[in-house]
Amino acid sequence: MKNILIGACLAAFAAHAFAADPISQRKEVFKQYKPVVGAMGKMVKGDTPYNKEEFAKLAGKLDELSQQPWQYFTPGSDAGKTDAKPEIWSKPADWQKAVDNHKAATAKLKQAAQTGDLAAIKKQFADTSQTCKACHQSFRKD
Repeated sequence: MKNILIGACLAAFAAHAFAADPISQRKEVFKQYKPVVGAMGKMVKGDTPYNKEEFAKLAGKLDELSQQPWQYFTPGSDAGKTDAKPEIWSKPADWQKAVDNHKAATAKLKQAAQTGDLAAIKKQFADTSQTCKACHQSFRKD
């Protein structure tokens, strides 16, 4: 019983420590992007067969993910092991515009995915990918 209690306390402490680290939190969300975008990209490029239901599910997941990481770009989280450029904090209006553009693009991709119109999906996937690239160019260290 004592070991279970100690284990539970350690788990709670670790969860709290992770929750207190915005850099780790946003990195974790962005890490979830890669398999989702990768699977979608393979379908739009024809590397894997297009599956309307699977693509729509992935587009929904991407739209959900697109809402999450921004809350972890808090003041003071620009130090340490981060790929974030200082411009996130020194140009907040530009940063917010990039975030809003990305959110809008993922929402449009989710809508296009519901139609099953592969031509429209390919165009919107490219537009959504461009919002990622634009943000990385302006706000991420390479």
